[in-house]
Amino acid sequence: MSETQFIAALDVLFPRGNKLFGDSGQHGEAQIPPWPSVAAGAIRSRMLADAGVDFFAFARGEHVSDTTLHEALGTPAEPGSFRIAWFSVARRVSGKVEPLTALPADLAAAEHEDAIRYLHPHPLPQGFKSSGATECLAVLRRPRGAKLEGGLWLNAAGLAAYLRGEPLSRQAHTVRTSQIWKSDQRIGIALDPEKRSAAEGRLYTAEAVSLEEGVGFVASVEGADGRVPSNGLLRLGGDGRGARVEACEVHWAHPAWDRIATQKKFRLVLATPGVFEHGWLLPGIQPDGVTWRGPDGVTARLVSAAVPRAQVISGWDIAKWSTGKPGPKPALRAAPAGSVYWLNAADADGPVSVAALRKLAVQGFGCVSGYPDRTRLVEGFNNVIVANWTEA
Repeated sequence: MSETQFIAALDVLFPRGNKLFGDSGQHGEAQIPPWPSVAAGAIRSRMLADAGVDFFAFARGEHVSDTTLHEALGTPAEPGSFRIAWFSVARRVSGKVEPLTALPADLAAAEHEDAIRYLHPHPLPQGFKSSGATECLAVLRRPRGAKLEGGLWLNAAGLAAYLRGEPLSRQAHTVRTSQIWKSDQRIGIALDPEKRSAAEGRLYTAEAVSLEEGVGFVASVEGADGRVPSNGLLRLGGDGRGARVEACEVHWAHPAWDRIATQKKFRLVLATPGVFEHGWLLPGIQPDGVTWRGPDGVTARLVSAAVPRAQVISGWDIAKWSTGKPGPKPALRAAPAGSVYWLNAADADGPVSVAALRKLAVQGFGCVSGYPDRTRLVEGFNNVIVANWTEA
C-alpha cells in the first residue's frame, strides 16, 4: 500500500548537508532537495508520537506494543516494512501536486536555446582510448559550442516526456530554481554548555531555505499499513522546523513499457542517492563489470553511464542521542540522484521482463542487493526510475 503526502514548510528550513560547521567563521550550507532520510525521520517520529510511544524506549530498541505499528517501524536497528519510495521537491498547481526533479545527468540546457538536449552513448572512434569503464561514453552532440546552464528542474510534464525519451523544451518542461526556493543567510552564535551563555568569538553563518508559495516536498511511503499521518505537523530538518503534512494524490509518470519490452534496452535513473557496494556501479553488476542481473532474473549489458562526482551521506543518529550516546551515522559514498545508466538486453531470449523492471522501480535496488543495510534502504536511498532509451 502506497501513501503519498505533501509536506509544506511553515517557515524557513535548514536542510543541512554532510559538512560539519560551528567553528568561528564557518558556513553551514543548505541542501535541496534534502536527503530522503529527512522525510523518513520526520514521518516515523510523527507516527510514534501519534501512537503515544515512549521515544526513549523505542531508541533503546524496545518493541512497540502496537502490533501493526511495530510491523511497520520495527526498531532503529531492525526496521520494519516502512520505506520511503519517493521523495522530491514538489509544488501545487491548480490544486494538484506535481513532483519537481533536477535535470538528470543525461540532459543539457544551453543558454539562449529552448530545446534541452539528451546525451547519448557513443563508442570512441578507432584509435582513441579512455579511462571510462564502459564500452560507450555519454556524449552531447551539438552543431556548435554553447555555454550550458544549470538551475533547471523538470516539471511533471517534463518528467513524463523524459521517461519516454521524448523531446524536451525549456519553456514547457522546466522550472527555474528561483521559482522554487531562495537562500536566506542567518548568523548563528555558538553556546557554551557549561556557562549557558554565548561562546566568545564563535559566530558562524547558516544557509536557510525559503520555499516559494505552493512549493514543498512530496513523499511516497510503502509498507506503513495506513499509519502515515494525513494531516497535522512535522518537525523537519535542522532545528526541527515546523512543516504541515497532508495526504495527496500524484499522477506518477511512467515510461513506454511496451517499447522497453520489444526494443530490449532502457535507462536506469537514480531518483535518490545510490549507496552502492562497488562505488558508482549498479547493484547486480557481475565481476566482469558489464553484465547486470536485476530482480527476478532479468539481465542486461551496461553500455554507458553518466554519473556526477560522488557525494558523501551521513547524518546525526538521533536514536543514539536519545540513549545518551550521541554520534553521527557512518559516512558513505553515494552516486548522486540523477545519475543515468544505459542498459541493453539484446542478448536476452524473448522480450525484456517488464514485470521485473516495474518491481525494481517500486522497490528500488533493495530488491537486488541489501547493501549497505536496511536502515539506509528504508530511509529512501537507492530508489530508481526506469526510462526509455531513445537513439540520437
